[in-house]
Amino acid sequence: MLLAIDCGNTNTVFSIWDGERFIATWRTSTEHRRTADQYYVWLSTLMEFQGIEADITDMIVSSTVPRVVFNLRVLADRYFNTRPLVVGRPDCLLPIDVRVDAGTQVGPDRLVNTVAGYSLCGGDLIIVDFGTATTFDVVDHDGAYVGGVIAPGVNLSLEALHQAAAALPHVDISRPQGVVGTNTVACMQSGIFWGYVGLVREICDRIKGERDRPMRVISTGGLAPLFQQSADLFDEFREDLTMHGLTEIHKYNSLQD
Repeated sequence: MLLAIDCGNTNTVFSIWDGERFIATWRTSTEHRRTADQYYVWLSTLMEFQGIEADITDMIVSSTVPRVVFNLRVLADRYFNTRPLVVGRPDCLLPIDVRVDAGTQVGPDRLVNTVAGYSLCGGDLIIVDFGTATTFDVVDHDGAYVGGVIAPGVNLSLEALHQAAAALPHVDISRPQGVVGTNTVACMQSGIFWGYVGLVREICDRIKGERDRPMRVISTGGLAPLFQQSADLFDEFREDLTMHGLTEIHKYNSLQD
């Protein structure tokens, strides 16, 4: 069985893949000081609680936080007697090309999403990932990653607004009833929600215009379902896109052995 780990700036997701499906998925906050022992206690407790008996034989990690990778490698070695694949390392091969400026370091999460998007939906894609940052990844007709766009994430923007303006409260993002707010919270929610609807639509339209070809827009990430409700922003929502990409990369590397 494969333990796939997607470590983002805010949250880390652990999923167990049995070769056909994900039998369990758990989420925890990303914390670089968490030790391998703490990871194992947390993970084994959840497995026991849900009655899951999984003999982990392989592990793959995608991490945008380099400092957590060491303890995850120790976790793999100490408790599962395996050497993990780490996306972005030279020994982790990708089934796609990466066509960007020489010397550019592309985030592993963006590469994983590209692999998954091409595997599930084919080429000519724009993948919009609502994470700590809102990223737009462009997938060519042959599955190659050819660049993208990075914008501040929704919650990051809300937090910045709250911290920079003393009179503005912290609010949770939700779709407002209308555009014009009649109180401070409604005004902030409207500005963030409709502002990001406009941002997504404009960036995707400009990418399509620059590429000069039809492109499908796929959404993923924690806040994607909220924006999926907005008319014709996306062609499809994929909740487990990153995890699917990790399984595809693991499978590709296994075939190279």
